[in-house]
Amino acid sequence: MKKILLITVMMIFGLGFSQSKSPLLEAEGQLVKATYFNENGTIQQVGYFKEGKLDGKWSSYDTNGNLKTIAQYKDGEKTGKWMYFSDNVCVSEVNFSNNQILKVRNVNQNAIADKN
Repeated sequence: MKKILLITVMMIFGLGFSQSKSPLLEAEGQLVKATYFNENGTIQQVGYFKEGKLDGKWSSYDTNGNLKTIAQYKDGEKTGKWMYFSDNVCVSEVNFSNNQILKVRNVNQNAIADKN
């Protein structure tokens, strides 16, 4: 029953996204893997939910299938290193802890900006 409720919540969450295709939800142990699609059928996002919250690695892609972002979540909060891509090359990194930005690094210019 708990899994059915979790999958139902996940499907309702998925309706908030603008893509026209329904998300693909797959149980993987205690996690639910969610794959969202662009209108042209390519993958838009892939990631995991744990107990109804974003958890673990999430990847997003443009409509051509090129990687845009690799993100990390823990219990629904942004955490760890997020990487942003342009033409499949990492152009910036943002470090999060408890949904707060700790550090931003522009990879191409090696410029670092601390929140302090």
